[in-house]
Amino acid sequence: MTQIQHTITDLVIHKLNKDEHRPASIELRTAACAQTEAAVSLVERLCRLYRERPGKGYGKFEDDEARFPMAGYLRRHLVERDIDFITLTQLMMQQLQQRGDEAQLTAGGFVLVARILEGQTDCLWVALLTETVGTAIDRQLNIADCVHLDFANLRVAGRIDISAWQRGDERYISFLKGRADVAEYFKQFLGCSDVVIALKETQKLVQTLNHFAETEKLEPPVRDELMERAHLYLDELGESGAPLSLDSVARELWPSAPERLDQAFSDGAASVANGFVPDRRALRPLVRFKASAEQWKLEFDRSSLRSGAVSYDKASDTLVLSNLPDYLKRMLLEE
Repeated sequence: MTQIQHTITDLVIHKLNKDEHRPASIELRTAACAQTEAAVSLVERLCRLYRERPGKGYGKFEDDEARFPMAGYLRRHLVERDIDFITLTQLMMQQLQQRGDEAQLTAGGFVLVARILEGQTDCLWVALLTETVGTAIDRQLNIADCVHLDFANLRVAGRIDISAWQRGDERYISFLKGRADVAEYFKQFLGCSDVVIALKETQKLVQTLNHFAETEKLEPPVRDELMERAHLYLDELGESGAPLSLDSVARELWPSAPERLDQAFSDGAASVANGFVPDRRALRPLVRFKASAEQWKLEFDRSSLRSGAVSYDKASDTLVLSNLPDYLKRMLLEE
């Protein structure tokens, strides 16, 4: 798994109060949180859990900034520079309060907003954190209740890749999908319009499987088996028009340690989207090589490299084809 250095640029925590039968209210900080060891640890844990969590939605900002003002808020902070980070987050909280009332939320929580450099990637993170009661042992060895943040039930979080947005990339927002009602209100709060292009996501999935095979240092027969199983499973989904679930893909393709493959799907900025129907056109590289040059074209099964039907001589930089069919031999002899 790729290790990414997180550098906190700005961090604040506000509070969204919400009971089932009452309007939402907000409690706002007027200054950023100190970047203590505890604060840094909190952010690192959030980033790690988010990356590990399957079931994310992806998209870009809605065009209608009157109804979905998040892009406008960010532009004012980053480009026009007429609001600082705290003002930005306070405006975001007002929007979250409005969306929470519209969705008739039954609970609130602490809202963490952080601007984080992930390597060279500038990102804005938002997460709704709730509390739970655990058990602790005090200095006198007494058993006592202990209130702490409930990361195990993290359901509401999103990430805006500011660098990708400013570059004009096709998608730059991700969010936890979780429960449909919760995901929908939070998606609207972020001003996110879903963007999943099946062909590109399928190509990305194939690239991820190849990278996984390399990082796991799989032996050729094991690699071939993985790719053939992936092709069969994903092609069936594509033929039936069924959307894939990444955790199901991981369990199907790598049952001995599905969490490792699932992590590969969500690793890094170019993580694979969930819930799209595989494009069958993009699956062929799982089981076939296809290449061309100015004077030739070639296509063959990956398994032929193991059977000896095709062999590559690195020293002479030549590709040798064996067991040629009779009709091809006749054509060659006639030349």
